[in-house]
Amino acid sequence: MKVEDFVDVIDADFYTGVPDSQLRALCDYLMARYGLDPKHHLIAANEGNCTAIAAGYHMATGKYPVVYMQNSGEGNAINPIASLLHEKVYNIPVIFVIGWRGEPGIHDEPQHIYQGEVTLKLLEDMQIPYCVVAPDSDKEALQSAWKELRETLSNNRSVAFVIKKGSLSFEDKAAYGNAYTLVREKVIEQIVEHSGTDPIVSTTGKISRELFEIRERRGEGHQYDFLTVGSMGHSSSIALGIALQKPEARLWCIDGDGAMLMHMGSLAVIGSVQPDNLVHIVLNNCAHETVGGMPTAAGSLDIVGLAKSCGYQYAASVPGEEELQAELLRARERRGLTLLEVKCAIGSRSDLGRPTTPAKENKQNFMRYLSTV
Repeated sequence: MKVEDFVDVIDADFYTGVPDSQLRALCDYLMARYGLDPKHHLIAANEGNCTAIAAGYHMATGKYPVVYMQNSGEGNAINPIASLLHEKVYNIPVIFVIGWRGEPGIHDEPQHIYQGEVTLKLLEDMQIPYCVVAPDSDKEALQSAWKELRETLSNNRSVAFVIKKGSLSFEDKAAYGNAYTLVREKVIEQIVEHSGTDPIVSTTGKISRELFEIRERRGEGHQYDFLTVGSMGHSSSIALGIALQKPEARLWCIDGDGAMLMHMGSLAVIGSVQPDNLVHIVLNNCAHETVGGMPTAAGSLDIVGLAKSCGYQYAASVPGEEELQAELLRARERRGLTLLEVKCAIGSRSDLGRPTTPAKENKQNFMRYLSTV
């Protein structure tokens, strides 16, 4: 189905959400039509954030907002759905558009398998009627389903469209970029070089995929790295939990700007306890690149100032190769909570693969290694 037909049926004029590769057609359409005009389209930090924004929009206008997300974000949205939107509380209607990763019977990555199994059940538990949009769905069928869902909305209850893989299309695929020159994979190579045998926790998406392949090219084992393949935004908290229990080991966390923004409160918690063995590196390309490249709010954020205000003892921004080498060398020698913001270009190799070892094996090997440091 053309995404133009989908949005025509819904007929909404405000969208907020977190980008998803399964919803790439919708995301590209919204950027083409609205860009980042916040009165019509706002990219949020996380799914609970956009659900609350949508609630505010409805109260201000009386209209129905659209919240888009990957199904992995349902967990982030459950709190405002149950304690804000629900008819037993404020009875606020929202139209959810959810990309269905890990759909049963469709091969996907391990972090999506269970989430895919419970996607519809979570909506049912939240008492949200839904319509599943499949690749063979047409506008007429959507209009019929929408007629029923509109009745639910008219009673100020939320509804959802669950989008299967390949169900929406948009001809004008957007291209995203920035002015930075450092290539992320080469930056990670330098981090690996300087960290030596120190443990690394890497964030969701292409960062972990690139780290895995770098180890393969170098002929090194993967026991040094914990690849946070799911739970976006939590890698720095995982690293903190390890750093506090392994005070003699230097811990490196390779984070992304979108992931850092998703649960930014973790910076304050990390800064409050100031583990002097943690090096937190945020690879900032101002984009949700793994799911298509839509922009994050990090382009206008003073990450260094934020880290310092949260209690990081040292923070610096790294714009180029020379500064990168110098800062990594100092980070390796320093004791003290450190944050480095490395400004990276958008882009990755077209043949970038995915980790080939099972997630449980990664965890077990990493735990065995941690027991030795």
